[in-house]
Amino acid sequence: MNHIQISIEAKEEQQEILISELAEFDAIGFEQTTSHLLSYFEEENFRSYEITKLLKDYVFHFTTLPKQNWNAVWESNFEPVVVDDFCAIRAEFHKPIQNVQHEIIITPKMSFGTGHHATTYMMIQQMRNISFIDKKVFDFGTGTGILAILATKLGAASVTAIDNDEWSIKNAEENFEKNNVHSICLYQSSTVSEKNFDIILANINRSVLEQYSSTLVNLLSSQGVLLVSGLLKEDEPFIVELFDELTLYNSQQNQNWISLLFTTK
Repeated sequence: MNHIQISIEAKEEQQEILISELAEFDAIGFEQTTSHLLSYFEEENFRSYEITKLLKDYVFHFTTLPKQNWNAVWESNFEPVVVDDFCAIRAEFHKPIQNVQHEIIITPKMSFGTGHHATTYMMIQQMRNISFIDKKVFDFGTGTGILAILATKLGAASVTAIDNDEWSIKNAEENFEKNNVHSICLYQSSTVSEKNFDIILANINRSVLEQYSSTLVNLLSSQGVLLVSGLLKEDEPFIVELFDELTLYNSQQNQNWISLLFTTK
């Protein structure tokens, strides 16, 4: 399957907005520079007319990339990410990173969640302050599986991870193997039949949160924690109201992105 790359001339603050908007059109990956945003789509799912309309105020161009070229470009631009002294994310071809509590190896392919984006970075920062020991965890929209891997390393009793994207599931499986975490229950789906999760992780976009908000609340245990990101600062009042059955415990901001930590009342 070929992929479509869109190169968009945009300032860094504009890129954050564009990432959120293009995610709504099934973008499967992004790369950022100081002057351009590169966005990637599966060719068969590419909605040319709608995306062109969205980008009418920008200078941009399309390029068709064979699948193997995508992976080569992605790997060549993948750099390690270090979240304080807590967690480092690297690829296999990087040297081990010293002086961090946890190290995660991620195969840099097309799934979202390598730690580079502010939303994933904040999710990891917030996870540091949550007790995962012997907890039942649900990773909703697992992407590369990075948060599920970290939850396991932090002592979770069980981790269930789902994604509705087949490529993400394959990538997560590969990453679980590389990190020697074999107990995660992973499957391709948009819902789960289990309930009473102590911790739910959801690094997704606003529209998906809106669609599944009541489901996520119902999946929480009586003393549960919901950690969400993939949201812009201006989304905060809407999301807080959306989860009015829960208590907002902490809000964190990085650039124009936010991560919100809720607890049950």
